[in-house]
Amino acid sequence: MPVIDVHRIKLHIQELNPDGEETIILIHGMFSNLAVYYFNIAPMLAENFRVILYDMRGHGMSEKVNEGYDLASMTDDLYALMEELKVDKTHLVGYSYGGLVALKMAIRYPEKIDKLVVIEGPDPNEQETLTIIDTYSKEFLIHYVNNFADTTKMQMGKRQLERNHRMYEFLFNETTIRSDMESEKDFFQQKPLSQLTHETLLIYGEHSNCVPSGNTLASKIADANLVLVPGDHNVPIQQPETIGSQLLLFFNKNVDLDICDANLLVVKQSA
Repeated sequence: MPVIDVHRIKLHIQELNPDGEETIILIHGMFSNLAVYYFNIAPMLAENFRVILYDMRGHGMSEKVNEGYDLASMTDDLYALMEELKVDKTHLVGYSYGGLVALKMAIRYPEKIDKLVVIEGPDPNEQETLTIIDTYSKEFLIHYVNNFADTTKMQMGKRQLERNHRMYEFLFNETTIRSDMESEKDFFQQKPLSQLTHETLLIYGEHSNCVPSGNTLASKIADANLVLVPGDHNVPIQQPETIGSQLLLFFNKNVDLDICDANLLVVKQSA
């Protein structure tokens, strides 16, 4: 598995179709890893694009570090990753907390980002987002996996559950992840968010508790379209073909429109 040194830490990456003319970088959510895209969505995109996936610091096979889970540090990692891989400009896709990383990256380094996609990006100020952190404990691991983790709906064997358990325990008990995530609670209220000029696609599950967050982002970002697809917060797992197809359409590549038409509800479309 490729591991590269960036920003003084080691990040695990995967790259598909390295000769593609345009690049897409995919960012997973907190308490997950790049596998959320690797087996379904990424191969669809790789037919037309260079696709880069990576495990965020402390996640998956990347280096376990004790601090730096705030959005500024996460975007420092991503910027350094792009420099190391010689990516001058990229389309950027972020899921859940990874969606907030994508937004922060577009704010800090607008010249590095082409089109922007946020999938199920939560408002950090919502009490439910913070409650997930506050109520986590060892005995509730299975409940957490079944209800909140990106891996919901996947069939997990004992070994995978144990591996995830170790990752959760490390992140919650040995890092600054709680305080770092709580420090971002005013992110949706910050002025730079409303100054984004990137063409932006917001994808949310129609039954997700995060839909109000999507509405907030749609009201703040001028060139943003909000679409709802069947499912909840775990739409990349529940609807990978629909998500992949929507991404390809957004990035202006031919795709089977029947898949999209059957599953897509446009909530807010830019003029």
